[in-house]
Amino acid sequence: MAKPLRPAVLLLSGLTLVLFLSGCPKRPMTNIASAPPPTTPAPTVPGPAAPPPAAATAPSAPPSIAPRPATPAPGTPPPKASEYTASESLKDIHFDFDRYDIRPSEMKTLDANAAWLKAHGNSLVLIEGHCDERGTAEYNLALGERRAKATMNYLVSRGIQASRITITSFGKERPLCVQHSETCWAKNRRAHVLVKDR
Repeated sequence: MAKPLRPAVLLLSGLTLVLFLSGCPKRPMTNIASAPPPTTPAPTVPGPAAPPPAAATAPSAPPSIAPRPATPAPGTPPPKASEYTASESLKDIHFDFDRYDIRPSEMKTLDANAAWLKAHGNSLVLIEGHCDERGTAEYNLALGERRAKATMNYLVSRGIQASRITITSFGKERPLCVQHSETCWAKNRRAHVLVKDR
């Protein structure tokens, strides 16, 4: 009697297995691999190079002695700040207290500066960053450098070659105004643009 049950048990087990496998919903396979790379490279749009993050500490050498070029040419010594002069056509821009972002009200001034620099393509540019008297000398040197870099980046975004621009920071060492008031401090928080012929 055990023999007739064995084929039935096998048949029932096989049928259960078939029903189980066919009755379970299938999960869609997910492909983890990314799409294939494009066959033609995407066109690149020239733009300003992202500046490295500013250091929290002040530079060890006074920046008035050795201004730092944005993109120095190999084997070329840094230019001396005394070689640059102010131009009546290039205006300073000013910053809010403890800030280095370009204010919307200053963009028109920088646009005019960029237009002048485009028309005078033989001019090299020195951007000085300045601060008011509040804060330590080290902090203000770093803040002045950030202001000069922000100004440079804006000019580069308007088509001025970064290789023409050198930046430096004087921190709070060269104030335009020496009174201890907000009106005076606002004049000192600036980026000053100087030029020289190549």
